[in-house]
Amino acid sequence: MEAWARTMIRFRWAVLASWIVLVVGAAYASSGLNALLTNRFVLPGAESEKAGEILGEHFGQKPEGSFSVVVKGEPDSAASLVAPTRAAAARAAGELPTGKLVDVRAVSDRVVTATIASELQPAEAKSHTGAMRAALGDITGTDTYLTGQSAIERDLEPVQNRDLFVGEVLIAIPIALVILIFVFGTLSFLLPFMLAAVAIPVTLACVWVFANFMTLSTYLTNMVTLIGLGIAIDYSLLMVYRYREERKAGRAKEDAVARTMETAGRAVVFSGTAVAIGLALMLAMPLPFMRGFGLAGLLIPLVSVLAAVTLLPVLLYWLEDRLDRVRLVPKRVIERREDQEQTFWARLAGAIMRRPLAFAVGTVALLVALALPVTALQLGPGSNEGVPQRLEAVQGLNVLAAEIGDGALSPTKIVIDTGRAGGARAAEIQADKERLATLLRTDPEITDVVADGPQTIDASSRYIQVEAIGRHEYGLPASQKFVDRLRDEIIPAAGFPAGVEVLAGGGPSFGVDFLDITYGAFPWLVVAVLLATYVLLVRAFRSLVLPLKAIILNLLSVGAAYGVLVIAFKFGAGEPFGLTQFDQIEGWIPVFLFAMLFGLSMDYEVFLVSRMREEWDARRDNEAAVTQGLAKTGRLVTAAGLIMFAAFMGFVAGSIVGLQQFGLGLAVAILIDVTIIRALLVPSAMKLFGRWNWWLPDWAARIVRVQPSPLEGSAQPAVRAAAR
Repeated sequence: MEAWARTMIRFRWAVLASWIVLVVGAAYASSGLNALLTNRFVLPGAESEKAGEILGEHFGQKPEGSFSVVVKGEPDSAASLVAPTRAAAARAAGELPTGKLVDVRAVSDRVVTATIASELQPAEAKSHTGAMRAALGDITGTDTYLTGQSAIERDLEPVQNRDLFVGEVLIAIPIALVILIFVFGTLSFLLPFMLAAVAIPVTLACVWVFANFMTLSTYLTNMVTLIGLGIAIDYSLLMVYRYREERKAGRAKEDAVARTMETAGRAVVFSGTAVAIGLALMLAMPLPFMRGFGLAGLLIPLVSVLAAVTLLPVLLYWLEDRLDRVRLVPKRVIERREDQEQTFWARLAGAIMRRPLAFAVGTVALLVALALPVTALQLGPGSNEGVPQRLEAVQGLNVLAAEIGDGALSPTKIVIDTGRAGGARAAEIQADKERLATLLRTDPEITDVVADGPQTIDASSRYIQVEAIGRHEYGLPASQKFVDRLRDEIIPAAGFPAGVEVLAGGGPSFGVDFLDITYGAFPWLVVAVLLATYVLLVRAFRSLVLPLKAIILNLLSVGAAYGVLVIAFKFGAGEPFGLTQFDQIEGWIPVFLFAMLFGLSMDYEVFLVSRMREEWDARRDNEAAVTQGLAKTGRLVTAAGLIMFAAFMGFVAGSIVGLQQFGLGLAVAILIDVTIIRALLVPSAMKLFGRWNWWLPDWAARIVRVQPSPLEGSAQPAVRAAAR
């Protein structure tokens, strides 16, 4: 790390020029990113996905790239609205490449709908929404809406952009600015923002490259920007502060940069790797949607680390001393904080060292209490209630829901594959199909069944579809329970002969398959993250005990975050603060929270324990190492955590329930981590563990390829006896 730092300083003009070129190119590339993003979910290998493919290929039903026209008139006006609706929908279909008007029908006495199918994916189809609405026009005396998944995605774009502006510009950046000014006290607070200003656009440009070949979510922009801001500031905060410390100790500029890279730079590399491990393992999830977030989560810390170990040494060498000359807080405040023996963190460390058991027991009890509501956690695939209801596309869906029930927005689509083309086979199973329809009509969840008509059999007469409309929206528990009954009881009871395959598709079935696939793979993700993180931290801390302690404490932090989500959303405690009461937590959120929190929490663990390790190597006194480590890094870890907390609260300030849940879970977990866990529980546990903190036997040191310190080596029989 020292040699690397000196190399960066030697070639500083080339380093700076390279980053300028990267940022300019990244800004240009990422300007086209939104057009490539979509909210399309794909479940490879799932029964509902297979049913959807058949419906798309043989019935022309591709809901992702299709649109619906909803026309609402006066009571008893539906019959007179069919013709003008058909004409208007035909004009709109003409504005959509591959668009085709496939159905126009009255769904009630005053509402008529038209379906416009296309072969486009949502990322392509949504860009035509404005032109289609202009062609659709208004039908006199009616309320006319263009809706569907692509239209919703198009309407959500300005909402997401506004949420991003509010979250980043009005919340995260001002709070980060205030915290950094207070922590540094001089103009050197600008350096962390400089790092964030290069890391974020370069990460977005990397995402743009992959978005040309992968299906990536529209939420990625929010994720990269807000999390990238927090991570870049965290890393630069630690390194800038360490550089200042080395300069005050009398080192020359280049030597101070080199020493900073040896210590804080090493910690940044390890912490960035921990974050990347936690998020990159989502690449192993079987869902493209989650793999996209895993990709972005891998890129954010890697780009931030790259900027921290290349550009930041140059900025430290060139700018830090000059910026430090301009004070922004009174000199006496800065001098008082520099007295390591009299700071709040030194006094707190002393109190913890005197009563470690009380602090440990009290904090563990609090975390367990926060985690207990997780027993009431109810997962769901999401629903239309989770997006702003004022959007035109959502209003159109709500008109349909009011007329024919919430289940009509995304009905269950049952596909019967007779096994061969021709009408003979379809005629043979006619009685079985009727039996299925009868059983569906007797189910308490179903309000209507469409089993006959021209739209129920494809042109080859091989495939038959039966549509079952439920009482509840697709993401609610009643709909999910119906899917279980359908697959386990109703379809087998219909008695289809061998060779006939019956597939349950549509919204409710898709939601059930999504949760099953996600949580079938999630335990393996957890195990992989735990193992990879443990190995990384053994090498970082040169201890077998400290990584295990870190993992257990992080699990407590994640459990507490899950519990707070239940309290805030299901129990409604967040409503007074602008959160939407919602019984379910969207199914992707616990997976994302675990992966991200496990990585991000390790940031602070590495920052804190690396400094304690440094003090232990110098003193060989466990209590002094813990005390000094907390005194010297407590303020930095807390400041870094509060900045990250502010970044995640930017999600909470938005208007999309899923992102509110995601942001609150992250924000609460980070706040718990830097206050309760890192400030109280970590030092108290390390005091109780004593010399065991630093135990690394020779065989383990050889495996992870590190040198044990003299106290840990074979020449120390006392430690070996303690280990035994």
